[in-house]
Amino acid sequence: QLQLVESGGGLVQAGGSLRLSCTASGRSLSNYVLGWWRQAPGKERELVSAITWSEGLTYYDDSVKGRFATSRDNARNTVYLQMNSLMPEDTAVYLCAAKVRGADRSEYRYWGQGTQVTVSS
Repeated sequence: QLQLVESGGGLVQAGGSLRLSCTASGRSLSNYVLGWWRQAPGKERELVSAITWSEGLTYYDDSVKGRFATSRDNARNTVYLQMNSLMPEDTAVYLCAAKVRGADRSEYRYWGQGTQVTVSS
């Protein structure tokens, strides 16, 4: 069973930065894609970024392109989400999730508990 634990959320002023971490355990990630999702109150959960564990190929939603960056540390089994130029609309619970590479984005099977990010104006 793959387990994911996020950390790094908090309160930051608009224009500030935060780095989220997601550490995985339980199985090899070599065939997985790690995604960062977020859910704001009253809104649907959305995928903001993803990275293939083996090659480090990345995806970004248009809303975060140029501001967020996803990376991974193979030795630490950890994926990071560096968030810069944060805006109040980035306020949400951020969740790390994993799916088998090639699976549809609706098939993220493993989820962390989430970490709150609040951006004040």
